Amino acid sequence: MEKMLLLGDEAIAQGALDAGISGMYAYPGTPSTEIMEYVQACGSGVHALWSANEKTAMEEALGMSYAGKRAMVAMKHVGLNVAADPFMNAAITGVNGGLVIVAADDPSMHSSQNEQDSRYYGKFAQIPVFEPSSQQEAYDMTRDAFDLSEKYGVPVLIRITTRLAHSRSQVESRTPLPQRSLHLPEEPLQFVLLPALARKRYKRLLALQKEFMESSEHSPYNLSILKTGGKTGVIACGTGWNYLNEWFPDGDYPGPVLKLSQYPLPVKQIQRMFDQSASILVLEDGYPLVEEMLNGIFPVNKHIKGRLDGTLPRDGELTPDLVASALGFPVNEAYHIPSVVVPRPPSLCNGCSHADLYRALDEVMKEFGKGKVFSDIGCYTLGALPPYNAIYSCVDMGASVTMAKGAADAGMTPSVCVIGDSTFTHSGMTGLLDAVIENTPVTVIISDNSATAMTGGQKSHATDRLVEICKGLGVSPDHIVTLVPLRKNHQENVRILRKEILFEGPSVVIFQRECIQTSARRHKKN
Repeated sequence: MEKMLLLGDEAIAQGALDAGISGMYAYPGTPSTEIMEYVQACGSGVHALWSANEKTAMEEALGMSYAGKRAMVAMKHVGLNVAADPFMNAAITGVNGGLVIVAADDPSMHSSQNEQDSRYYGKFAQIPVFEPSSQQEAYDMTRDAFDLSEKYGVPVLIRITTRLAHSRSQVESRTPLPQRSLHLPEEPLQFVLLPALARKRYKRLLALQKEFMESSEHSPYNLSILKTGGKTGVIACGTGWNYLNEWFPDGDYPGPVLKLSQYPLPVKQIQRMFDQSASILVLEDGYPLVEEMLNGIFPVNKHIKGRLDGTLPRDGELTPDLVASALGFPVNEAYHIPSVVVPRPPSLCNGCSHADLYRALDEVMKEFGKGKVFSDIGCYTLGALPPYNAIYSCVDMGASVTMAKGAADAGMTPSVCVIGDSTFTHSGMTGLLDAVIENTPVTVIISDNSATAMTGGQKSHATDRLVEICKGLGVSPDHIVTLVPLRKNHQENVRILRKEILFEGPSVVIFQRECIQTSARRHKKN
């Protein structure tokens, strides 16, 4: 056994390594990125390379499971939307080697478009879900999740939040397990989801629900602390358990408490709480999943409090102060923000290639009016802010290209989009293919900084491939242009960009210059 000081992400990665994984699959996205980075740094003999997107990562991990070896796939919460098709179907196919999916949620949207709760995906797929409250639990649950996956032959979901992912604590490891040997599924048609076969697999999944429930009822991660005479029972999910204990460090809770970290809901444990409580307070960092389920499972003869009834805010992170307020404790703001402090919005780095792109784009678009430039997810999204005010959308990965095409279909001219190199290979290529097939007059500007820069500068799948990819998608070579975004090239870049925007068909303009941050790190190493 070894004691280590680890981030929550790193604890999960170490747990996976010690569980004997053979493959780690992921696409970078805050707050999940460090899981893959840790495996890459420490996982000798483990396949650990970034995938093109979350869907391909999920399918690749499922393929390794098919071959009999253990695999993990990690992504942020919105990445699970991208992976939803294979994720849902993997619950039906089942697994051969253990398969664990980690979804890192981002309550309060610190670096995300929404704050969706991945526990709903676990409930949707009808598979076991773990929600650790500490780094030690994150490690232990990961180890146990692989065992559970192989015991029942289903994938298992681990749901964490930003606060756990990016905080550190001591973790004590267990003896590492060796990697599994290669072996094919005993059932040769297990992974063939023809309707007749899929119906049988689905019945199997449904039959397992009772066993999943029993596993939760007896899970060491679901802790019941029963006491009579208490008015308010508390169900504390994941990190909510920590926040509760900040106010009751000695365990003198106001009533019975259930620490909930494994799903499906342990209904018997909850029933015992109900029997000893006048009301129930649900502490969950995310959506009111448990609160909604309680209202559906139990008779409405007790007041169930939480995010639905307004006891806790419907949005944002759960905090110790919110827990205190929900329990009726006075909360005093310790520090007030002085009136002289002005908020500082995020901005592009000095020397960023995106800045020179937007200077050229803004000059050209003065001729055509505002509201005709769609964008995507990356550092370049900051082009929506002053001094550029250049872009007018940021919805999801790849949506810049498809929204621009849709606007062009509606008759808007010109229709322009900005997308990063990594995002283009993630999910922008298919939209460009649609535009090529229909000869849609859209201009796709690819800001190629040779990195997935916003999440730390991971290597981009697009590096040195963009021109050939666009040719392969059918874009005319005469309308695939590569420019260097530098101030000295400004007037020439403006001239060429204007020409391509005026072209009545699909065109691609690649602004190509290495990210200033990855360039600085590379030169520092050298």
